[in-house]
Amino acid sequence: MSSEVVIDAKGLGKAYLIYSKPQDRLKQMFLRGYRTLYREYWAFQNVDFQVRRGETVGIIGRNGSGKSTLLQVIAGTLQPSSGTISVTGRIAPLLELGAGFNPEFTGRENVVLAASVMGLSTQQIDERFDSILEFAGIDEFIDQPVKSYSSGMYARLAFAVAAHVDADILIVDEILAVGDAAFVQRCMRWIRKFKETGTILFVSHDSAAVNALCDRVIWMDKGELRAEGPPQDIGFLYQAALYEEVDSEGFTIARRQAHTKRAPVKDLRHDAIKHSDKRNLLEVFEFDSNADSFGVGGARITDTHFVMADGSDIPVVEGGEMLTLCISGITARHLSSPIVGFLVRDRTGQTLFGDNTYLTYQHAAINMDGGSKFEARFTFQMPYLPVGDYSIAVAVAEGTQQDHVQHHWIDDALIFQCSGSHVTQGLIGIPMSNITLLITPE
Repeated sequence: MSSEVVIDAKGLGKAYLIYSKPQDRLKQMFLRGYRTLYREYWAFQNVDFQVRRGETVGIIGRNGSGKSTLLQVIAGTLQPSSGTISVTGRIAPLLELGAGFNPEFTGRENVVLAASVMGLSTQQIDERFDSILEFAGIDEFIDQPVKSYSSGMYARLAFAVAAHVDADILIVDEILAVGDAAFVQRCMRWIRKFKETGTILFVSHDSAAVNALCDRVIWMDKGELRAEGPPQDIGFLYQAALYEEVDSEGFTIARRQAHTKRAPVKDLRHDAIKHSDKRNLLEVFEFDSNADSFGVGGARITDTHFVMADGSDIPVVEGGEMLTLCISGITARHLSSPIVGFLVRDRTGQTLFGDNTYLTYQHAAINMDGGSKFEARFTFQMPYLPVGDYSIAVAVAEGTQQDHVQHHWIDDALIFQCSGSHVTQGLIGIPMSNITLLITPE
């Protein structure tokens, strides 16, 4: 990433004028400076940030927080009402569905229009048209009006054009939410390749994609820039704020003051395993009660650890072996239909797998009185993991999977490290029961 600033926003704001009656808009033209017949609605205001060349910045926030309007101002399709915005380089904007397309024009005509707006010459468009068409994969519809296109076809054509304009800055606003799985994967591969040399502004509600792609995240809330920083840290605060809205009474957020690793407990098997041919070693650190957490406080998780069949702790485990994850806690009040669960995440915050107790007990409801101790046990075969750091988030809630109160969520309750692995592709490797290669002679 370069130190050169390619996007510089200072005091940026965008206001819309809201008139109570249509005729007031005309009257205002004659009464300018004498009387105001409108009220101002600020989509966002007082936004300051910089983006450097080669940086990928995510923008998160609820619907209506000003994300899309901010991107339109950066792309130049809207003029700001206050502040300044400086952009260096060619922008390829992938904003709301169909932005920049004329619904009456055919797909072919819209390719020419959109590519021209993004700075390509007629010769360049002709040279790249076949490649754009191949990327979009809508050959038989290219000469049909785009108003007849499905949302997925809109997205395909828009992304295909943006991928062929030699942009310096790519702006992506939720457009990948409407494509089919194969096309979305193709786009994500292209984005990762573009990320090696270009600058990206990425808006998505997919936290895993934001964590995987972005170097930094900006959180927009109610038209203001509420926080910015590393994806996992800002994602945690955003997630906690969403739960706080639903369960505001008694809701607390606890942040760890320093992110330090705790010393692992020494296991007698460690040296023997380390020098054996069982390379997928997972060294588990102690439960961190001071890790980032939030919840309304009706229950509290007090411990999380792995155990063997005899109940003894496992500070060092291996991919492929059966183990049990124990989550213990205590209630502060009566809970109806409690749910205890966990998520295993990689170093970028992507969720690899997880589960909870809801489905097991949905037809045999459990109640807990205040002051009750509880322990949830999850027995499973640990998948093989690539070398790296991993964390386990744990939580206790009340209700159903779709509608629940979050009592205590600990973001990085347990940390473990994988020091060796045969896994070189994908996020995890699964244990194989059998692998064969059959050869039939001619």
